[in-house]
Amino acid sequence: MAKWRTDCLERPLRIYFEKLGCFIGCHPWWFLITPLVLSTGLGCGFYFITDRMCNNIEEQFTPVDGKAKMERKYIQETFPGNESVFSTLRLSTSGNYATLIATNDRNILTVESLQDILHLDYKIRNMLVQLDNQSFQYVDVCAGVMGSCTPNDIIDIIKGYANNIESVNLTFPWYHSNSRSVPLYLSLGNVKLNKESLIVESAEAIRLYYHLREDTKAKSDLWLESFINLLSNESSTSIQVSYSTSMSIQWEFEKSPASVIYLFSISYAIAITFSIVSCWRLDNVRTKVWVAFCGVLATGLAVLSGFGALLLLGQPFVMTAASCPFMILGIGLDDMFIMISCWQRTRVLDSIPDRMAHTYRDAAVSITITTLTDALALFLGCTSPFGSVQSFCLYAGVSICFCYLYNITFLGACMALNGHREAGRKHWLTCAKIPEDLPSGTSRGSSICCTGGSYNSVTEKEETECISHILEKLYGPFLTHKLTKAYVFVFYVCYLAVSIYGCWILKEGLDIRNLALDDSYIIDYYNNQSQHFSEYSCNVMVAVKQPFPYWDVDRQKQLLSCVSNFESMKHVNSTFAWFFSFQEFANATNLSISSQDAFQSHLPHFLELTPMFRQDINMSAANEIQASRFFIQILNQVPMKDTMVGLRETAEECPVELLVYHPAFIYADQYTIIIDNTIQTVLVALIAMLMVSLALIPNILCSVWVAFSICSVIVGVTGFMGLCSINLDSISMINLIMCVGFSVDFSAHASYSFVSSPKHDLNEKAVDALAHLGYPILQGALSTVLGVAVLSLSMSYIFRTFFKVVFLVVAFGLLHGLVFIPVFLTLFGDFEVCC
Repeated sequence: MAKWRTDCLERPLRIYFEKLGCFIGCHPWWFLITPLVLSTGLGCGFYFITDRMCNNIEEQFTPVDGKAKMERKYIQETFPGNESVFSTLRLSTSGNYATLIATNDRNILTVESLQDILHLDYKIRNMLVQLDNQSFQYVDVCAGVMGSCTPNDIIDIIKGYANNIESVNLTFPWYHSNSRSVPLYLSLGNVKLNKESLIVESAEAIRLYYHLREDTKAKSDLWLESFINLLSNESSTSIQVSYSTSMSIQWEFEKSPASVIYLFSISYAIAITFSIVSCWRLDNVRTKVWVAFCGVLATGLAVLSGFGALLLLGQPFVMTAASCPFMILGIGLDDMFIMISCWQRTRVLDSIPDRMAHTYRDAAVSITITTLTDALALFLGCTSPFGSVQSFCLYAGVSICFCYLYNITFLGACMALNGHREAGRKHWLTCAKIPEDLPSGTSRGSSICCTGGSYNSVTEKEETECISHILEKLYGPFLTHKLTKAYVFVFYVCYLAVSIYGCWILKEGLDIRNLALDDSYIIDYYNNQSQHFSEYSCNVMVAVKQPFPYWDVDRQKQLLSCVSNFESMKHVNSTFAWFFSFQEFANATNLSISSQDAFQSHLPHFLELTPMFRQDINMSAANEIQASRFFIQILNQVPMKDTMVGLRETAEECPVELLVYHPAFIYADQYTIIIDNTIQTVLVALIAMLMVSLALIPNILCSVWVAFSICSVIVGVTGFMGLCSINLDSISMINLIMCVGFSVDFSAHASYSFVSSPKHDLNEKAVDALAHLGYPILQGALSTVLGVAVLSLSMSYIFRTFFKVVFLVVAFGLLHGLVFIPVFLTLFGDFEVCC
């Protein structure tokens, strides 16, 4: 038998908590009132919650130091925009706009449908908006080109008259008129072409944009709100209209917290009910109704204190942190059930301080392990590059620390006071002293309601709960049977195989539409955009970051080679560049631009004729080109991540210093780091969990099994996320970090109880562990699920995902704590503790 001495921390911790329990038992009122006063003071921080709200989607759901943000900074500094010559192609952000998609299942290009669209366009452009007793229209806030509002191409082509559609031969994807070429793929969706030409026969959708200036934020936002109100009340028999704005996803996202506020009261009502029911005893003295109620109250005080303290310190509050109270509720009740279980194993005839001492000695180490691991996992999550993850982990981590503090103090004091009531044989409701038994002949109703205080006269302990008795006499022996162990091992192999397959098919990335509520108007818009305008993706900027001799034929070949490399990519459709247009202009006017002097002398005239290209060239005071940019049209044939990574790699291979950028890359950057960062955070948390387990569980092999259990649960949760179509994004990453801490709760309780058992036979130790902590583990699991169950009713993807992942964590954690770990410990736990 191998002997290891690993109780150098566990033993003094047990002694310390034994003394603390005795002290709380002697002075319960101090520890009852102090947390109430402290939480009241810290709760004042909620006064600042409105000021601390920080729900900017880009800041919270994209990498803080993402590469695309640095690329955007370069673009903005090198190619500043020009409000008088607006160009959507050249925007470094998503812009400031309103948009609508009009659809018709048969053909949108009919006179009737176009008349409805033109009528709607007229209403939008002439909509009066009030601000400070003054009214304004679209023309007062629109982004302009040479003094006119940015046009919608399809309306320009028919010159504002629906009947003109019958005399116009539209070509797709580009429509060429005498003066210019129009990218019609931006305006028409689900186009059907003539088999022998590029002429449009029909289309199912038309998209219109209304771009606004970005220098009048107050006016623009008010106009956008009026646009939404107008479109929400419009209807037509010939077209269906969906709509959105540049601010819609942000505004809709900010509605999410309000959508779950009512669920908090439901959740706590369910938790109180479950706690009281599970702690109810027919014995009117021994029942733990008030302890259960105070356990729920303690979690509420912990959230009040944790959130309040951080709000007082000025910590930004992100919407993802709103799910913390549901998690804290489950963790707090789990600790409460452990403490009640330990209290019930103390001698009834001992004094209250002695009973509290024994309770704390047995329970404190177990709940300390779970608190340390939960808090460590969350605080390590604060290193995430996503602001939403950082905020959740910080608020949850601090709240868990307060939950632990209040369970040790406030809940302990409540247990002591309840113990004094029990010692005086007083009724749980009336506090009147009642007998243990009534005289014979008394009605059954009186016996049930007016008696209590019985206990096992042999053990001098409270009667064992029915569930604990079942676990000890039936489930434990069944689980430790050799044949059962074999089946458990086979089942575990199947579980692992399915989980690994799920990990293999797990998808990455956050779909931006998931940040809105399910009934949001923008869902219809995104669905229509995906259905009708999915073939063509976006125009990506390619910046030439160095001074380049565009007139030099040999050097031109290098740049043209780079352009050719881009165009050879299967998802690149075409290239649009100022230097191509300049060359065409020179050829058409018989100009030579093959020398530096000629190139620099003719370029200003070309830019006067095409002022839009001025925004693509960064010139020094000496008229030397320091940097320039061109554009490549992307087809929607591969995921945005692959597009972005492929373009960046192609740019790096070019002998000319290039940079590729599009505003969508800001969000696509999450794809490049989410897996690596999640794995890194989980691994570091796992190592921390192992260190805590080794320090506090007096058995090295059991500590290793705790770490094994964490890994196993994480693999299971991640795999079933893939099977349940939950993407790996910043939201589910929060849950995986939390999974590390949660999964410890079950395995640590089971392992610690196994090691602490006085039995010598391994099977008997497993049965004893199940008898002592099996029921509290089951109670904790059910309380956690019930605490978050109401989130399944939420209209928000964020909160529903939180529920799904927590459910998976609890289900698999319970499976490991009550099935896998007890079996594995009986097979591989033959290590004697040196105490």
